[in-house]
Amino acid sequence: MGNDVNTATLKTVPGQKKSSCFTRTNVLKVLFLTIGFLFLYLPILTLIVFSFNESKLVTIWSGFSIKWYFELFADRQMLDAVLNSLIIAFCAASMSVIIGTLAAIVLVKIGRFKGESMFALFITAPMVLPDVIIGLSMLLLFVAMANILGWPEKGMVTIWISMVTLTSAYVTVVVRSRMRELDNSIEEAALDLGAGPIKTFFTIILPSIMPAIVSGWLLAFTLSMDDLVITQFVAGPNSSTLPVLVFSKVRRGLNPEINALATIIVFIVSVCTFMYWLSRVRADRKRRYDENLARLGKK
Repeated sequence: MGNDVNTATLKTVPGQKKSSCFTRTNVLKVLFLTIGFLFLYLPILTLIVFSFNESKLVTIWSGFSIKWYFELFADRQMLDAVLNSLIIAFCAASMSVIIGTLAAIVLVKIGRFKGESMFALFITAPMVLPDVIIGLSMLLLFVAMANILGWPEKGMVTIWISMVTLTSAYVTVVVRSRMRELDNSIEEAALDLGAGPIKTFFTIILPSIMPAIVSGWLLAFTLSMDDLVITQFVAGPNSSTLPVLVFSKVRRGLNPEINALATIIVFIVSVCTFMYWLSRVRADRKRRYDENLARLGKK
């Protein structure tokens, strides 16, 4: 008993060290995290600030102004490039979702078949190939097709085909990963109850993999919207996209309109991200509320 009392007394000595959040490990974590955030977001913040710069020199602050936003909306060439990029990205992402989902179904549901490894290799090869190789190969393909068939001409269609080729691989990987996690017993139960394969797919499989499909679509949209290297190989004279136009303008000198355009894009992406996060928080709260009601009902 005496030893226990002495031990308890030693534990409560006033001069003894106590656990604190200001330890060396925690300070280093905060320091490295701060450096990482500054490295990632300080250039974006600088870009946003200088989009309101009155001077045409984007590195010298001369006063607050929003005139570059008006200049941006008056620049027809820039608006056409934005529209072309949006159209190509939307169409390429939609087609990539169809191709990628079908490829994932073949790889997961059909099972082992002759040539499966080769099929998986070819469908995912664009993920590891350099963009220069993909762009050059697509250019040679389109030139050969134009010489033999007279189609296609370099333009929106060739960019769309190239983007589908690139992004289908990413969608396949995302959807395939989700399909491997599905519980096959639910699908088998639906088939045992008389549902056909098509009805089972649309009522059981498709809702289960829909989050992966949406994620794949967003990833494909972003990659198509952002691509520069492949687009430069296959773009035509009247099909300039936003990355190609911005790159050509930057080579001639920095333009404050680009800062304004980048600020608008960052704002739109931030709002969409916040709305998605808010919807997920509300969905989680509703799920927890329903689970609590179910527990109370069982009691």
